[in-house]
Amino acid sequence: MTKILITVFLGGGLGSLMRYGVQAAMHGRISPFLFPWATLSVNILGSFLIGMFYVLSARFNLSDETRLFLTTGLCGGFTTFSTFSHEGMTLIRQGNYGTFLLYVTLSVALGVAAAFAGGWAGTMLHGK
Repeated sequence: MTKILITVFLGGGLGSLMRYGVQAAMHGRISPFLFPWATLSVNILGSFLIGMFYVLSARFNLSDETRLFLTTGLCGGFTTFSTFSHEGMTLIRQGNYGTFLLYVTLSVALGVAAAFAGGWAGTMLHGK
């Protein structure tokens, strides 16, 4: 159990650093106040990756530690529901109801679609 906890901890830390890097790079180019593109991007990419990692971990019979490092750790640290929620709340407080609805709709629809696409990509990478 200790090995699994350390594995998830390390994956989560790496995922959080990756999210910070992506968001810092995007915030330097795109204003987060008009639309939260950085958070949407990391959540969609993370959804794609988790779909792919689950398929590949089953196909290649990866250990529980490796699967948890990639999914719960890396993807869990990379994606961010709390920031999504905060940004949604901020859009509502600013009276940007249309942007809020677009953000929520895109986040959920594209997130689920990306997870399916990641699963498909994992299947294609494995060749079955």
